[in-house]
Amino acid sequence: MMKRLRRLERTKRGEADVALRARMIRMLAHDPSVSAVADRLGVDRKTVRFWRDRFLARGLKGLRDRHRPGRPRRISDVTRCELVAMACSRPKLYGIPFRKVWTFDTLHAAYRAEHPDVEISRTSVIRILGDADLRPHRVQGWMHSQDPEFRAKVTHICGLYLAPPQRAVVLCVDEKTGMQALSRKNPTKWAGLGRAGRYEYEYKRNGTCTLFAAFNTRTGHVFSEVSKTRKAEDLLRFMEKLAKHYPKVVIHIIWDNLNIHYDGPDKRWTEFNERHGNRFHFHYTPLHASWVNQVELFFARVQRRVLRYSSFDSVEELETEVIGYIDHWNRRERKPYDWTFRGYPLEEAKLAA
Repeated sequence: MMKRLRRLERTKRGEADVALRARMIRMLAHDPSVSAVADRLGVDRKTVRFWRDRFLARGLKGLRDRHRPGRPRRISDVTRCELVAMACSRPKLYGIPFRKVWTFDTLHAAYRAEHPDVEISRTSVIRILGDADLRPHRVQGWMHSQDPEFRAKVTHICGLYLAPPQRAVVLCVDEKTGMQALSRKNPTKWAGLGRAGRYEYEYKRNGTCTLFAAFNTRTGHVFSEVSKTRKAEDLLRFMEKLAKHYPKVVIHIIWDNLNIHYDGPDKRWTEFNERHGNRFHFHYTPLHASWVNQVELFFARVQRRVLRYSSFDSVEELETEVIGYIDHWNRRERKPYDWTFRGYPLEEAKLAA
């Protein structure tokens, strides 16, 4: 019995109250004085007598609290289900115009109006929705691709990343458009002791430019060019330079579904490929799936490192800064991305078919 009492005292999973009661009984076994045990443990004498008598009557089971059913439920299951169903519907169905999502107040008021005989508080509404893991006031953005071959295309591109063809180069190509040369009205104040950095919201537009970039998925090298515009002839000029940068090697191009990425009436990419010995292979990401293109990760890096908090007095200054960072990346920081997503392997056969 003493070993079991010590085990209750030491158990990490046991309740603290149970451990204290077990210690009371073990101490009473060595010293039956209720007053002495109460003083040593810092509890009331009535408490020691109560748990001593419970132990003598029921043994170790008597040291645990008896099950208490608690107060009867005041809100029925029907009310709970009705409230959840209302939260999953639209407010206009209950006569609340110009409101797209529920708030706790409007949901509470609407339910009381629909069920005047049911007494339910706003706190109960919040608790019931919380138990159902339902937050009708929260809405997240979502972009759904309508491409019927979404999974197959994603899997195919992931395959190029994870198992690139032998003696070939895989390049992710895209354009970062609308890079604005913004000059702040007042100089940026960087962070200091006890205060965050601040930059001026008011600015002057000094022009825009476009960054064309090709990210080598094996080495992390970025081949780039900045242009004033983003037209088919601009992209074609960039691709001609890219072909010279990677001579006599098979090149797999991964890019999105922008109109200038397709042949068009003039068959621009068919003729381009013929001029370069048909060594280019073009792979298109699914619609609304820019996250599959690794160059987008590099564009996000450019945004953070160069553009976000900068001030440029001219487009030329912006161009110099962007090209300077890309040169720095290629010389000092470049590395391939550790791509772990494998796509949807079961869909790969559909694309091959």
